[in-house]
Amino acid sequence: MKRVSSANVFSTIATTTLLTSPYRPPDKGNCKSNNVKVMGNKKTGVHGNVADYHVFNGGVHSGKPSFMKWTLNDVVNVVRSHRIPCVFAVGMAFFMYVEYTIRMVPHSSPPLDWGFLLTHSFHRALASRPLLNTVLAALNTVFVLMQTVYIVWAWVIEGRPRATISALFMFTCRGILGCSTQLPLPQEFLGSGVDFPVGNVSFFLFFSGHVAGAVIASLDMRRMQRRGMAWLFDILNVLQSLRLLATRGHYTIDLAVGLGAGILFDFLAGKYEQSKTTKTSTFSRSMKEIC
Repeated sequence: MKRVSSANVFSTIATTTLLTSPYRPPDKGNCKSNNVKVMGNKKTGVHGNVADYHVFNGGVHSGKPSFMKWTLNDVVNVVRSHRIPCVFAVGMAFFMYVEYTIRMVPHSSPPLDWGFLLTHSFHRALASRPLLNTVLAALNTVFVLMQTVYIVWAWVIEGRPRATISALFMFTCRGILGCSTQLPLPQEFLGSGVDFPVGNVSFFLFFSGHVAGAVIASLDMRRMQRRGMAWLFDILNVLQSLRLLATRGHYTIDLAVGLGAGILFDFLAGKYEQSKTTKTSTFSRSMKEIC
């Protein structure tokens, strides 16, 4: 018989105590209706004690608030086993402090953007070398065309519409948000006639379609096990983001939300595809039964 260490057992118990809901599905063999005490459905508690459970509103409650079972050891083991949520908890507390103590930027001043500050030297280099700015803008436009070609290719040639659906969702949402809150163009913006959109004829800042499109393509490449191409797109996306910050073509928050938007709309497109596949399968089975 395989031996299980007490540390692992206690870590699991601590996790169960602090991070799971006190409500559990009712035992169908022991209860038939709500608001009935379950006498036969007794479970061993976290510390070895047996607790009575009561059925109400379709769930099972232990009768005692969950926090009354916590011990110092439980808390210590949860911190050990779930470091990332604990780091987020500390981060939340820190930024709650920052939110109530930081001073707002006056309306007469430009927005404070840490990405702009970090790329200040890059910005000065591009401002003093217009040819370099034009070359990088042209390369960035080529990268956008690469994204577009891949996304359309996946649908038209390979018959996989998920990336295209994701891009349609994303750009429509971006257009709505871009119209809803029109952010001012940064005063230090370095435009180029070969940048995308070509000639800078339109300018939606929030959020970055450059970044989101690259993420959508990269995620599709990973699904198809094209990992080399995916990593290439990721690297180009990072370089693209640095250039967008240096030219003041996007605020930092535009790029961050663009990253999240690419992931979100890829997920939603997958759900859409799944729903259509399920409906098609159900329809096919129904037609077979009829025939």
